[in-house]
Amino acid sequence: MRGVNKVILIGNLGRDPDVQFLEGNIAVAKFSLATTETFKDRAGKLISQTEWHTVVLWRGLAELAQKYLHKGSLVYIEGRLRTRSWEDKEGNKKFATEVVGDNLVMLDKRMDLNSTDHPIPHHSSTGSSTGENFAGNMEIPPSLNEPADDLPF
Repeated sequence: MRGVNKVILIGNLGRDPDVQFLEGNIAVAKFSLATTETFKDRAGKLISQTEWHTVVLWRGLAELAQKYLHKGSLVYIEGRLRTRSWEDKEGNKKFATEVVGDNLVMLDKRMDLNSTDHPIPHHSSTGSSTGENFAGNMEIPPSLNEPADDLPF
C-alpha cells in the first residue's frame, strides 16, 4: 500500500517571500505561514493557537509568489512535508521540516474593488505549459471565517 504525504494549509504569510534563482534560472521561494486555530477551553475562554510553517515553492509557483505575495497575504497551500538534514559548522546534525507547495491559491480580497478585469492568480505545479492557471473572483467561503464553536460537532 502506498503512503500519503499531503498537507493543506490556509494562513497568512509572516514575511515577504524570499525568492532566489538557482542554476538554470530555476526560481525557489521560501516564506513563513501562520495558521491560527481558535477554540474555547473548559471555562469558556476563547483561546487562539498559532502554528508557524515554512513553505517552499519552486519554479512557476515561486515566480507567482514573488510577483503577488507579501507579508500578511492570505493563501491556500496544498503540498507535502519534506524534512531536510545537514551538519552545521560545528558538526552538529540539524533538521528542518518544510511544506513543499504543489498548489497555491491567493485568498486575499482585491485591493481595487472597482477593477474586475484582473483575475486572482491560482497556480498548480501540474498546471498548463505556460505555468500559470487563473481562477476568477475567488471569495473565502463564509464557513472558513466562522469560529469553530459554531460547528455542529
